[in-house]
Amino acid sequence: MPRSLQRGLRRRLFRCTLNHAFGDVIQSCAASFRPGQQGTWLGREMIEAYVFLHRLGYALSAEAWQRGELAGGIYGVALGRAFFGESMFYRAPDASKAALIYLTEYLRGQGYVLFDCQQNTPHMRRFGAVEIPRAEFVRRLDEALAL
Repeated sequence: MPRSLQRGLRRRLFRCTLNHAFGDVIQSCAASFRPGQQGTWLGREMIEAYVFLHRLGYALSAEAWQRGELAGGIYGVALGRAFFGESMFYRAPDASKAALIYLTEYLRGQGYVLFDCQQNTPHMRRFGAVEIPRAEFVRRLDEALAL
């Protein structure tokens, strides 16, 4: 974790929650500008499907709040003890990172053994993401789904 983020978390710049604003998080992810991308894959039908999965308990969100406002968040799908991160957004520096750390700590505490971030980006590698061979991923996924 970057030192500047560690300092911010110690100063409690954000209050983090789990599943308090799933709809707002996914809507904010869909509305986020992403350099090099035109539009979003998160259309109305996809959002409705994820909201339905959330109601069933299969989709989670972590939110970072600053002065009572939603400042960042992440959402994804949980199956067994595997979590598949779908998207994240921020409105304040480090807000999505704070939500990611909060979610990771929650998942670890619940016995999750796989967190699939789907994109091997420098940003995710800074937080410990590593690319693994497909055979190992399938083995880990089988293990996580069996739990």
